[in-house]
Amino acid sequence: MNEAAQPDRIDLEDAASLARWEKELDTTEEQLRDAVAKVGDKAADVEMHLKGARSTTNADRMEQAGEGGV
Repeated sequence: MNEAAQPDRIDLEDAASLARWEKELDTTEEQLRDAVAKVGDKAADVEMHLKGARSTTNADRMEQAGEGGV
């Protein structure tokens, strides 16, 4: 059984957690999963990663992701 969810952690296995963080961080599930894979599940770290990644437009980032990065 999963311990009580920690409010500052992103649980990729919990649909409600995913939905909450997608909305709160204004991101997609794919971007959220990618960020957690890169920096861990701590919400503050994921937020900073996403903000840094948004130095380009989201459309640019999605296009780059489709091309396997730059």
